[in-house]
Amino acid sequence: MPILNNFNRVVIALGGNALGDTPEEQIAKVRAAAPILLKVISKGNEIIITHGNGPQVGMIQNAFAAANEASNGKYPKLDLPECGAMSQGYIGYHLQQAIGVAMHKEYKRWHVATVITQMEVDPEDPSFAHPTKPIGAFMTKEQADAELIAHPDWTIVEDSGRGYRRVVASPDPKKIVEVESILNLLDNEFIVIACGGGGVPVVRDYSDKGAYKGVAAVIDKDMGGELLAEECHADMLVLLTAVDHVAINFGKPNQEELYDITVDQARAYLEAGEFGKGSMEPKVRAAIKFCESLPGRSCIIGSLEKAAEAIEGTSGTRIHA
Repeated sequence: MPILNNFNRVVIALGGNALGDTPEEQIAKVRAAAPILLKVISKGNEIIITHGNGPQVGMIQNAFAAANEASNGKYPKLDLPECGAMSQGYIGYHLQQAIGVAMHKEYKRWHVATVITQMEVDPEDPSFAHPTKPIGAFMTKEQADAELIAHPDWTIVEDSGRGYRRVVASPDPKKIVEVESILNLLDNEFIVIACGGGGVPVVRDYSDKGAYKGVAAVIDKDMGGELLAEECHADMLVLLTAVDHVAINFGKPNQEELYDITVDQARAYLEAGEFGKGSMEPKVRAAIKFCESLPGRSCIIGSLEKAAEAIEGTSGTRIHA
């Protein structure tokens, strides 16, 4: 029995790596995913789409850095907030076109829009004092020293013998700046694409009447998607990744795939260290937070390739209270 039939509003999160490494790959992948997304709507649901952007932000940032170096500074480098906003724009553009093609084939006339989304974070978040998230290209020691002279506020560390990389903070998301715009679009029957890459991190600048300003940081995309689901009053959060199910004892002879687990079971597995720090752990944490935010909420973690089956309840891992 389809498990989404009783839900009205669903946030669907696409992983950044699942979108491909080039614009051409991304177009192909989102065109394959678009009919699956429309299938959710055909069951009477509203959907909000969010997505990762790690590979895409890296591509944008590296391209500007290469242009800067090749032109002896004629072309500027671009810092992380601007790269994040640019990635939201072009990924949203590809998704809009792919959904448009799928709608045309199904003779649907729904509307779709991308919201370039800012995510307010706390400037006192502890992660700003201890940045750990690597971004940008690898550098030699000489390049790293030069960057630190040009940008004394940066933190650059040696990365496992492969060179030097800049690291930034990964603060917790606190507020979606554009949430009212997103809700207004939903109320007017739009398919909304928002909070790409967790949103562009911003803080209040009280030297400028409290206006927002971007900060060089990376918000965990799963936690950004979770907050999007909460603030949009979603009933279900769907996190699509590279595997069909969450598993314990991953990569071992006794690996066990999980199909239906409670929040308490998920938390116990987390505390036992069953999930990869940079892969499955943040997804399970986001799932737990969402499921506990209101009674009756649940989360599915599954693969993009089997998203239709996950939506029908025959694939993926369901987490619930």
